[in-house]
Order: sequence, then structure tokens, then C-alpha cells
Amino acid sequence: MEAAHMEPDPLPAWWQPGAMALLLVDLQQGTCGDAQPQVRPAFDAQFRAHTLPAAQRTLAAARRGGLEVIHTVMANLTSDGRDRSLDYKRCGMGFPPGSRAAQVIAELAPWPDELVLPKSSSSPFSSTTLDYLLRNIGIGTLVVIGLLTDQCIDHTVKDAADRGYRVVCLTDACQAETPERHAAALACFQGYCTQMPVAALTATVNAFLASTE
Repeated sequence: MEAAHMEPDPLPAWWQPGAMALLLVDLQQGTCGDAQPQVRPAFDAQFRAHTLPAAQRTLAAARRGGLEVIHTVMANLTSDGRDRSLDYKRCGMGFPPGSRAAQVIAELAPWPDELVLPKSSSSPFSSTTLDYLLRNIGIGTLVVIGLLTDQCIDHTVKDAADRGYRVVCLTDACQAETPERHAAALACFQGYCTQMPVAALTATVNAFLASTE
């Protein structure tokens, strides 16, 4: 008896080949690498054991799937940081331009043609040309990962949604100072985006590549 023909599972609605970008937010030496201004043993342990491997899997999948890859780093445009947002000035956040703290960590190092945008506000839409660049490239879906879930990720997701982008947040490739703050942030902005684990993105990329063979 001839086996029944099985149609492949349809790709999810958020998957838009040629119109997607991965945004890696503030995964740099000054936030999660060797140039942090303060020692955070619990945060660093969580990042190294879970968040970083998830971010690496995300980046590898995005590159395989042909997504535009864009990195943001907290970096002032001026040496004294006078260009920073009021919030960054109040909390003392920001790193000198060209400093090691402003560099993307080696494990997620940008490829030569990937964009790296220095930002001096929580949302990159406020202090960079991100929106302009995304529209020039033709991006409709923005996949977001990085630090911190309840600060820059929250602002980025909401700003992107307000500007008309379809947003996907990969929950296990983001991190806050504590698991409780991470969970609270995800609950807060869940209405602005699709939330899923990195494994869902990887599976979709694999399915897409298989469909093109």
C-alpha cells in the first residue's frame, strides 16, 4: 500500500523571508563581559550558563536563515557622555566611545557586514538611525534578544511595535538582573510581541531551509 503523502507543516505567520532582522541589544563587554563596572556573580553565572548559549544559537540560526543582523551597544558619542539620555545620566549608564566596554563580546562578534549601532538611550529607536535603516533594508519583522529584559528590551519591543514592526522576543535569550524581574517584564510587554524560546526560531529556520532545497 502506498504511503500517504504528508504536506510539510506551514511556516508561522511571523516568518518573513527577506524581511526579517535579528537585533542583539547591548551584549557587550561593559554589560556582560570583562569590562563591567560592578561585579555581579549571580547575574554572570546565569548569563554564561544559559543566556549566552541561547544568544549564540539565535545568532547562528539567524545567519543561516538569511536574517539581517544588527547589534546595538551602549556607547556615548562624546567622551563625557553629555549626549546621553536623562535616564542614562541619572543612573550613570553609558561607556566612552571606542572603549572596550563598548565592544560586542567576542562570543557574539559581528561579522564584517553586520551593523553595529552605538546608542545612548534605553531604546535604540530614540538615539540611533535604527528605524531609518530597517525601512531602507525592507524589514517588517524584528527578532529581539539581549539585555536587560525589563529595561532596554522592554523599551525596544514597545517602540518597534508602535512603529509598525512585527516583533518576536526570544525569551531565553534575554535576561534581567533577577529571574523575577525577567518574568515580570515578559508579562508586561507580551501584548506588544510574539514571545517564544530560541528553539522555536531554530526549528523555523531549519524548516524554511528544508523547504528551499
